[in-house]
Amino acid sequence: MKIARSLQSLKPSYIREILAAAKAPHMISLAGGLPAEDTFPMHILAPIMTQLARLPSLFQYGPTQGYGPLLAYCDQHFAYQPTHTSLITTGSQQGLDLIARAYLDAGDAIVMEAPSYLGALQVFELAQARILPVAQTSTGPDLTQLEAYFAKHSPKLFYAVPDFHNPTGVCWSHATREHVATLCQRYGVVLLEDAPYRELRFSGESLPMVSELCPEQAVVLRSFSKYVSPGMRVGVITGPERFICPLITLKQAADLHSSVPMQALLLETLMYSDFPQHLQAIRTLYQVRYQVLTGALAEQLPQCAATPIDGGMFVWLTLPRCDVEQLAAHLLQQGVAVVPGSVFYPADVDAPPCCAVRLNFTHAEPDTLVEGVSRMADVFAHIQE
Repeated sequence: MKIARSLQSLKPSYIREILAAAKAPHMISLAGGLPAEDTFPMHILAPIMTQLARLPSLFQYGPTQGYGPLLAYCDQHFAYQPTHTSLITTGSQQGLDLIARAYLDAGDAIVMEAPSYLGALQVFELAQARILPVAQTSTGPDLTQLEAYFAKHSPKLFYAVPDFHNPTGVCWSHATREHVATLCQRYGVVLLEDAPYRELRFSGESLPMVSELCPEQAVVLRSFSKYVSPGMRVGVITGPERFICPLITLKQAADLHSSVPMQALLLETLMYSDFPQHLQAIRTLYQVRYQVLTGALAEQLPQCAATPIDGGMFVWLTLPRCDVEQLAAHLLQQGVAVVPGSVFYPADVDAPPCCAVRLNFTHAEPDTLVEGVSRMADVFAHIQE
């Protein structure tokens, strides 16, 4: 059976492919966006799972929109607008897929930051959208270029990760958030705000979500994978009811509903009395690991520049001009896995504007992070000889 034309041009995810190689013995992986496994709240999960096993009704089919108590929690915790509603999804990645299938026809224009989250690029390329890449600055997207895209191309969506962006770690300034919200309202472009890392701020002051500044012109993707457990595969889409209702219909056809036991397990975990302390412990741990990684980079690779961050999971390391994909291959041979920055750009971008790699600091122990940088430095020294 011949596969669909839209799938024929889709490349496998570099990150998903490299994670298999990264499991080899003695391999140090700085590649995947993996939370530290010792942060999974097993002491909270274990007794809750025992309790839930006594409730057979949770293991029956459930409503497509989601487990009612979890929806009510999200409504209260995230302080939705009265005109808004939500949909529980099988991870926020499914939310991206549902939005693309519900709202994008082949050739529709959408704007994405460049570089951008690889999973979103795959979803929108599969939908055969026309991706308009907007350059990123230290405070967010290039606002002049963004407005020019909005005015000339009338895109349906602007997909963005304003808090601790994947892959660069950039956090938009307050002024940029206000400006983007104004532009979305002025030009009628829907902001698709992806917020998987927002809870992982370990320094600096929290900023309002961009969607809070244009609530009727925005849809939000939230994930619990980064601070509870990625294996639960629970996310939530929120936004104006007129945007969410078509997604509920589509999800009925896609998978009927997300796992009810996992939704109930997540809810009880979020409501557990010690969960705020657990979340703060994650932030503290990640701040230490970030400092260890950037300290090692400054000491052993002074010719490279790490973008400073206040949270999240990634460091964007700008390198001297080189073939970054070839460099990543050399590093893999020497037992350290990284992600070349080139994979975070649309397929039709000829050459990324900078030479960089994305490094994850959350999964590895501090000593392992230092050893990983040491191996990187050895490879750099060999290449430059």
